[in-house]
Amino acid sequence: MIEILNSTELARARQTGALVGGILQSLRSRATVGTNLLDIDRWTQQMILQAGAQSCYVDYEPSFGRGPFGHYICTSVNDAVLHGLPHDYALADGDLLTLDLAVSLDGIAADSAISFVVGASQPPDSLAMIRATENALAAGIAAARPGARIGDLSHAIGTVLSEAGYPINTEFGGHGIGSTMHQDPHITNTGRPGRGYTLRPGLLLALEPWVMADTAELVTDADGWTLRSATGCRTAHSEHTIAITDNGAEILTLPTQTPV
Repeated sequence: MIEILNSTELARARQTGALVGGILQSLRSRATVGTNLLDIDRWTQQMILQAGAQSCYVDYEPSFGRGPFGHYICTSVNDAVLHGLPHDYALADGDLLTLDLAVSLDGIAADSAISFVVGASQPPDSLAMIRATENALAAGIAAARPGARIGDLSHAIGTVLSEAGYPINTEFGGHGIGSTMHQDPHITNTGRPGRGYTLRPGLLLALEPWVMADTAELVTDADGWTLRSATGCRTAHSEHTIAITDNGAEILTLPTQTPV
């Protein structure tokens, strides 16, 4: 299913996006050395419920997971990159943490992810990998405009990631979003320009470049959810929900001025 939002629905999408961006900003400021992943999940739950919103994850039960997910945010550390199931782990100095959050408010969902290094130790290789996903995300957003095709976005993202030297996995990528978290079209993190669905004003997309330092192969934890690099290398993931407008792409999940 591909949804095209009207102006009223787009206004609601902006509210959801601001909430997601604000929650992630707040969590980033609170995630320090010694913070437990279960505390991050609990804080997320509190902020979602206080806003009168709903988690897109608690009851999430896709075919590839061992569902339902049962938590409010994905917390992926170091070699974990996607669907990190919160568990009893205290963050250590130098850990690379990815927070991935999807929330629905007034019937419209928004999805965003950030990666950052915790504490005083800031390994240059980790920072470079995070920057690569952020730059790829910016390139994908810049390519998003009415009349462009999904392949144009995939090509822009993949060009940045491959030029930075990272292998690219195409099993998981970006997606349409709207009244539900995951919709068509699927947006791989590399592809051929000029192909795929043609973008229209009112379309919401979640673009999410992610990479692993030296492999494109994933392995699944015993928890049935957490996806890790097959080699144990570090990973990074950046994501925004955008709306296609008459003038290009509007980023809906930017951090708010005041954290939630």
